[in-house]
This record gives sequence, C-alpha cells and structure tokens, in this order.
Amino acid sequence: MSPPRPGTQSGNAKKAKTEDQAVTNFRTYLRIKTVHPNPDYDGALLFLRRMADELKLPYQIVEVHPGRDVFIMTWEGKDPTLKSVVLNSHTDVVPVYPEHWKCDAFEAKKYENGDIYARGTQDMKSVGIQYIEAIRRLKAAGLQPLRTVHMTFMPDEEVGGILGMMKFVEHPAFLKLNMGFGLDEGLANPTDKFTVYYGERAPWWLEIKCEGKPGHGSRFIEDTAVEKLQKIMNSLLTYRSEEKAKMVGCATLGDVTTTNITMIKGGIAHNIVPMEFSMTADIRVSPNTDMKELDKKIDHWITEAGEGVTYKFVQKSEVYTTETGNKSRWWMAFEDACKKVGVDLELEIFPAATDSRFLRKEGYKCLGFSPMNNTPILLHDHNEFLNEDIFMKGISIYEEIIMALGNVAQNKEDTNGV
Repeated sequence: MSPPRPGTQSGNAKKAKTEDQAVTNFRTYLRIKTVHPNPDYDGALLFLRRMADELKLPYQIVEVHPGRDVFIMTWEGKDPTLKSVVLNSHTDVVPVYPEHWKCDAFEAKKYENGDIYARGTQDMKSVGIQYIEAIRRLKAAGLQPLRTVHMTFMPDEEVGGILGMMKFVEHPAFLKLNMGFGLDEGLANPTDKFTVYYGERAPWWLEIKCEGKPGHGSRFIEDTAVEKLQKIMNSLLTYRSEEKAKMVGCATLGDVTTTNITMIKGGIAHNIVPMEFSMTADIRVSPNTDMKELDKKIDHWITEAGEGVTYKFVQKSEVYTTETGNKSRWWMAFEDACKKVGVDLELEIFPAATDSRFLRKEGYKCLGFSPMNNTPILLHDHNEFLNEDIFMKGISIYEEIIMALGNVAQNKEDTNGV
C-alpha cells in the first residue's frame, strides 16, 4: 500500500487543530478575486500593505502603467550596497469554469485532510505568502541577511506580463533594486522531489490569415481560404507530432517544442464559402530547437500554402537560461540550502512562460521554484488545490533558501554589472 499523501487521514480522525496564521493569511489572499479579465488589484494591494505593516518592512507601490501597480516590500540587509535578492511573484490568476469546481473557486475552502481549493493555490499566491511568512519567521528569530531582499508582487503575468514585468524592468524603481539574483515561480511535482527551473521555453504566438475565393456553398470552388488553412494546419500538426515523438524515453516537456492551434475564425453563413480564415498557434520553443531553422520552416509552410496567406508573430522571444553548477555562487547557495532541508531537486526547463523571461533577457540570474512536492500539477486547471502541510513545509524551505541567498559573499559582480 502506498503511503498517504501529506494531510490525508487514516485510522482515527485527527484532532481538530488551530489553523496556523500563515495558512489563514494564505486563504485570505486567495479570496481576493484578482482574476482576469477584471482583477481586483486594489484589494491585493491593501492586503499586501497589511502584511508589510505586520512585518514592519518598508514598501513602495510603483505604477508601471495606468491601473497596473507593482508592490515592493523590502528587508534591508547588513550591507545594502551589495547586489540584492529579488523574490518575485504575481498577484493575478486565470479565470475558472465554476461548473467544473467542487467548491467556489474563490472560497479557499479547506477540507478535513488539509487540502485548500482555490484558484491561485499553486499559481502562485502560495509562493507570495511563503516569502512573507519565511521572512516573518527569520525576523522574529533576530536574523538579518548580508544582502537586501526585495519581495516584488506583479500584475498581469497571466496575460503575458506586457503591462507588468516587461514594463517594470525598464522602470527606474527596478534599477534601484540593484538586483543580483532572483526567484520566481515553478511547478508542483507529483513525486517526493522538487523541480527547479533554470530557463524556460520561448513563446512564439503565431497569427495566420488565409484569403481565398468566396462563393456559394453548393459549388466546388477552387483556391478557397479553408484549403490554404488546411495546408498550414497539416504542417503545424506534423511538426507537433515529430516533436512529441522525441519525448519517448527521458525527455521532459521543456526539452521539446510544442505546437498547438488555439483559435480558428471565419465564415458568415452556412451557405457562403468565406473569403478569409484566420488562425492562431501557440508555439513554445525549447532551448534544444534551432530557432533560425524553425523560422525557415514556418516561412516555408506559409509559402507552400499558396498565395493570399500571411502571418505575423503576436509574441516572439529568445530562450535565455541561468547558469547552474559549481561555477555559479548563486546556484551553489540555493542547492546547498535545499540539501540542508532535505529537498531533492530535479533541474528542468520550464515548459511555459513566466515573468522570469524578462529578467533573464536583461541579463539577470533567476531560478523558478515553487516548493510543492507530492502534489499534482494543477495550474490553470479545474479544482486547483494545495495541501496546508505542503504549504507550511514550503515556508521552512524558503527560510533556509532566503538566508543562504542573502548571505552569498561579495565578489566583483557586486560592482560590475549584473
């Protein structure tokens, strides 16, 4: 028989216990409906102000775009002239399909086994609160790191970060943080291990328009828009199958390039062959993919589909990674801290896109890490949950990591660039 998942009950029911304040704060944060398309960012800012006041930490609110504010909470280090550690999270969450949830997705209901169900439990309000609660404990113990630690709370990550982190990295307030190293979100791991991400696949969002001859739906019309669309779809799906085949064996999702057709639009009536169809595709490019070669493939697919087919990239970025191994003092500090608390790491490329890509693009070192093991991956899924025992363990893990990163010794990087 396999051991029960943390928080599950077996035999006699556990005695009721008083909920830890950290869990209460987590559930309060989850109830703030920072859900798109109309996220309650003001509610999140009020909550974060209260957290900063409780910790007696200074904070600032930076408007990077009208209605888009970044909240920065700062724990000053013994030597604030050194490069700082930035702990990043985002406040917004994706929409839900209420009919597919076992409870209200913004109730933050906790079941008897400790599972807390709410949108944002994994992605990624848990991490934001774990940062806060870890620093609360460290301050209560009278500790202070060598380096300053900033907690940044971003808007709009779930809609691409264009009016969030992308704006923030260009803002004077960001430059004043004097960032040396950062942490951002990762994913849950269903096993005993914890996953850490040193890079992520590049999002290429492709928009294709096919124009062709219109006419009556009862005729064999040549050179139609939908025939051209079909050729493009066949090329994209063939490439998708080729990449999927590479996963046989030990490849992870971050090691291959995924392609998915996400929207198809066109037509005005049942009996009219439309003169135009449009389609969007979400391509996530792995560091193992030759980007120049993929660019040529896409151009070839478009040309092959015929005249009247055009395309543009709604979003297109490069792949940037953070150095790991014994040549990186930041990685060594992170890894050593994890070993001290029994965290067994799996190193991977993040399969989707996070705010980290904007940081890495500017040359800043960053790892993606959410301390959730023995937990199914449920970001953006129905019935997203996190067990309170896993959540509490994550706070202890961050205590060790934050102090380790905050105490990384000074070297030439602290005076020369990032």
